[in-house]
Amino acid sequence: MSWRPFGRGVDVAEAPVPLTEEEIRAALRGVPGWRRVGEEISRSYAIRYHGGVAMIVHVADVQRLIGHHADIDLRWGRVRFGITTHDAGNRLTAADFDLAARIDAIARAHGAEPVDG
Repeated sequence: MSWRPFGRGVDVAEAPVPLTEEEIRAALRGVPGWRRVGEEISRSYAIRYHGGVAMIVHVADVQRLIGHHADIDLRWGRVRFGITTHDAGNRLTAADFDLAARIDAIARAHGAEPVDG
């Protein structure tokens, strides 16, 4: 399965196929601001605590619908998302980058500011 841009979706019912290094580099270009840490992509957003809770609930609703979930770390004034595909041996798949794009859109809707670096 190759990476497909946000909006076209990913069929997570298929067995997850880890991406190649070349596919990962290409997919990262499609989700600016996300960074790779080992076999995970992550991004943090600055947002007031209660706004972060609301954003997480919104993300959780989408995750439930698409059947793919991020690890979420909520701190005072900041939310961090870490994404990998556990069913693919904690490797990166197309579903991870699809979810990253969805999280970016949700973060924008909640007024969360990306924290790069």
